[in-house]
Amino acid sequence: MMRMVPITLGNGATVLGVEVKLPKTTLLAITTDTGYIMCGALDVGLLNDRLKDRGIVAGRAVGVKTLEELLDAPLESVTATAESLGIVVGMRGWDALALMV
Repeated sequence: MMRMVPITLGNGATVLGVEVKLPKTTLLAITTDTGYIMCGALDVGLLNDRLKDRGIVAGRAVGVKTLEELLDAPLESVTATAESLGIVVGMRGWDALALMV
């Protein structure tokens, strides 16, 4: 099952939450026009190394089971391009998304 949910940030911008229920796991992502944050399934190393030329803005939070937890969780890793926007490890999902809109 897949669920898509509009989420309004504190600055009034609307982003899109996506939840995909898979056997024994749930994939979570919240996206903007610029980038996204995602659950532990995101491979930030791959984005920074093999896909570096794409300049992907993304952050990863681990141990989250809901979109709400993804918003509140500190990011465990971020891409180099995300860092260039001021998004840093330890930043909450809410705050990272605000910098992506």
